[in-house]
Amino acid sequence: MIRTAQEMGFSVLALDMNPEAACHDVADHFSAISTKDVDAIVAHVNALKDQGKTISGVCTMGSDIPGVVVAVAEAIGTPSISCESAAIATDKLRMKHCFAEHDIPIPWFAEISTFDELQEIISVRGHKLVIKPNDRSGSRGVFMLSETCDAKSLFDASQEFSFSKRVLVEEFLPGLQISTETIMIDGVGHTVGFADRNYDDMERFHPQIMENGGWIPSILDDEDRKAVVDLVERSSLAMGITDGVTKGDVVLTPHGPKMIEMAARLSGGDFSAGLVPLGTGVNYVRTVIELATGRVPDISALQPKFDIAVANRYFFPQEGRLVNIEGIEEVQSWDWVEKVEFWYNIGDDVPPPLSHAHRLGVFVVTAPNRAKLSERIKKVYDTINIHIEPH
Repeated sequence: MIRTAQEMGFSVLALDMNPEAACHDVADHFSAISTKDVDAIVAHVNALKDQGKTISGVCTMGSDIPGVVVAVAEAIGTPSISCESAAIATDKLRMKHCFAEHDIPIPWFAEISTFDELQEIISVRGHKLVIKPNDRSGSRGVFMLSETCDAKSLFDASQEFSFSKRVLVEEFLPGLQISTETIMIDGVGHTVGFADRNYDDMERFHPQIMENGGWIPSILDDEDRKAVVDLVERSSLAMGITDGVTKGDVVLTPHGPKMIEMAARLSGGDFSAGLVPLGTGVNYVRTVIELATGRVPDISALQPKFDIAVANRYFFPQEGRLVNIEGIEEVQSWDWVEKVEFWYNIGDDVPPPLSHAHRLGVFVVTAPNRAKLSERIKKVYDTINIHIEPH
């Protein structure tokens, strides 16, 4: 996002409470301010305006803070979605009710305040259920129930993850899971981001529900893809978003696609920044910046230019002390490997993989087709050897 904005002629001010945050040295200006401290952000940009600086817009990628983006945009007088839309996007129960009111197909759901309520639901509906905090992202506190799990411990953990201590339970929907990113312009959706989500490691991570990367292009045929695209556009409008970006999590069930949830932001995890540009030649991060700064977006730039198979995958080792990582240089030498990155240093303690925040690293690969892509993913995993010393 920073580099795209710079290519568009903007100077970029990046904010993060960590003075050594990623990209602090890439942005034109950097300030160590928490991205959730709206008052401090507004005071800072107002001080810049007093110095004669023009603040053109505000946006984010990967951080689930649409309310902060809206508050700052309102304070500096630049375009954004509404406060109402941002509030719906960060409150899963409010979102579910919004979708239900607009006839958006969703899984059965309920709010639970106690474990007794969860037990009663299990007695009626069985264990094909998912529990999650009402106000968190990145798979934090999201668990799939089963007959052998300790449901009380999982409920307590999910509630502890929630900022508001509210927990949502919903039916588990079988089917292919799909990630979408839709650019809404004048009430019309342009779904440029469309990836099949990879859940091959469900048994390993159980009871956590953790995605391990994605694939593009999707294996869906034109009819199913159109049904998903129609659903995410209707869902965006149900949330009141006519101009902006929405990120959809969809399951294609035997009865058609159903909406799990939708965020009002660009994704992290290489989706908008890597997979789609590599696979289609489209950089819709640019379009999001255009909308945030009041420019007329170039809709023609959202048309795919080519079709290449791309995937990202993560490293989720066991917990312990990181001793060594072998094979990085060899993998980096392969021309079909677009990215290999690790977020821990030798000697660091690696936590158990309890959410997406605990990923050790990532790689992105390309190929002419999905079969070859699968071979290349396996080759990277077989070549990278991560040595962890148990505690």
